[in-house]
Amino acid sequence: MGLVLIDQVAYTIIYVLPFYLSATTRPSPTLSRDAPSVIRARIRFVSISVTLATIATIYVLATRANASQLEILRLLGWYPIGLVEVAKSLLLTAILFAGPLFERAVIEDRWKDWLRGQSLHESLSSWIGWRNYVAGPVSEEILFRSLLVPLHFLTPLSPTRIILSTPLYFGIAHVHHFYEFVLTHPHTPLAPSIIRSLIQFSYTTIFGWYATFLFVRTGNVIGVILVHAFCNWAGLPRVWGRVEPRVAIGGPITRGKEDNESEESRERKGSWTWSIAYYMLLVAGAVGFQQSLWAFTHSSRALAKVG
Repeated sequence: MGLVLIDQVAYTIIYVLPFYLSATTRPSPTLSRDAPSVIRARIRFVSISVTLATIATIYVLATRANASQLEILRLLGWYPIGLVEVAKSLLLTAILFAGPLFERAVIEDRWKDWLRGQSLHESLSSWIGWRNYVAGPVSEEILFRSLLVPLHFLTPLSPTRIILSTPLYFGIAHVHHFYEFVLTHPHTPLAPSIIRSLIQFSYTTIFGWYATFLFVRTGNVIGVILVHAFCNWAGLPRVWGRVEPRVAIGGPITRGKEDNESEESRERKGSWTWSIAYYMLLVAGAVGFQQSLWAFTHSSRALAKVG
């Protein structure tokens, strides 16, 4: 148990600490964490950290658990790949986000961009997108799920305790964003900055619970990585406010007073219709997610029995 605790702390430190050891990765009032040079340097450091942690984990599993090569790959969630588990994990998450997907695809009329692959191209054409949808999900899920969770199977902790406890380190690993935010937003009062960080810690921990649950139940890290990337893309669902379509960008249109009033009335009516549809789907998605959770995560490749 002591060795695993040391690994938890060490892995979290080696993931975050390099961000502040070098001038190329350390943010400042004049250098944002979103600067391409910072993102590239951080990806290099994170890749090294994850590689070292992977070597250490494989060594511990081989020596302390006497696991074979195939057993180690299974515990890490690397093999067998399990495409069915990947598809079910993504579908389950999409059900939960039924409302936001409807808002983007239908209300904002982006479904054509999705079919053309334009949205994916735009998301990955910048270093910020590459960090949010590729480097971040891959490195975080390998470290905090694929490497840390199997080490906990060497302890007396039950699978449920493992699912609830390990994501706390995932949440703590994001607390350093508080320092970065305060540093790059010096005029923002301290209280809103603290609240912002607490909210971020909360939703990263909640996502960590879900991701760890998926990983233990399916034994598949690829599905968890894709779910992480999807959630980063989708963001937090809207839970209040009126839903409105995108406003087309174009030249001014001249209308009479009666035309303007009629147009505004139609827009308000349409907005309320969209809003009702969105929130109905949001609730339906949450109910569907709750009812499908156990069935969609059932797999013969599960790392442990949960519940």
